[in-house]
Amino acid sequence: MLIANTLHKTFHGEGTPTLALNNVSLTVDQGEFVSIVGRSGSGKTTLLHVLSTLLAPDTGELTYHGRDIGQGGEKELNQLRHQDFAVIFQFHYLLPYLTALENTLLPFMNTLRPVSSQRVARAKECLARVGLADKTNRLPSMLSGGEQQRVAIARALVKEARYLFADEPTGSLDKATGQDILTLLRELNAEGLSVVMVTHEQQYAAQADRVLTMEDGVITNGHTVPLHGLSGTAKEEEAQAMVAGG
Repeated sequence: MLIANTLHKTFHGEGTPTLALNNVSLTVDQGEFVSIVGRSGSGKTTLLHVLSTLLAPDTGELTYHGRDIGQGGEKELNQLRHQDFAVIFQFHYLLPYLTALENTLLPFMNTLRPVSSQRVARAKECLARVGLADKTNRLPSMLSGGEQQRVAIARALVKEARYLFADEPTGSLDKATGQDILTLLRELNAEGLSVVMVTHEQQYAAQADRVLTMEDGVITNGHTVPLHGLSGTAKEEEAQAMVAGG
């Protein structure tokens, strides 16, 4: 379980300081799919970065399985990111000179030891899981935008993370490809992966179990989307209506 309690974060640039998070508290249970929506500058990406430990809060507590990680040391946080947390972004950050398989193996390439055959096999399994079993040796330039995002997801999965933090994962994709990525995330979530996703697209946010709305650094609304028992168009329309209605 990941628990945030009274998080504050202020950015000090030129001119007036910007309060990005203002007394934000929430809990993300293991196995949940939570989406965070809000206008540009509302604090949603800052919250995602704090939850994923990419950014430390100024004050407040962030606990994971009862352990305070909000102000953890770099060694402790690196271990957590390597084992339990994974992050994907709108832009895939694939290295252009590495194949899909090599990009998937990047989390294991930061040591002097060669990558083991077991980890190579694991990476191939992850690429197969995201539908790229036949494209392991292709460079990013040979893949579509959706396929590149799938490689980024495979790279997150290869570590067997418990929590996946997705920052606008469909932002650079067309509608059909974006829906394919959301379907994949939902499938992975159904298998036990916790997902926290920032998005500005209501049709994607509505597919989460819970939608949080942010404004001026504050969570202004949070509800569970009651998708169970609905099907087809009725499910989509009901979920989107709840998101739009706040």
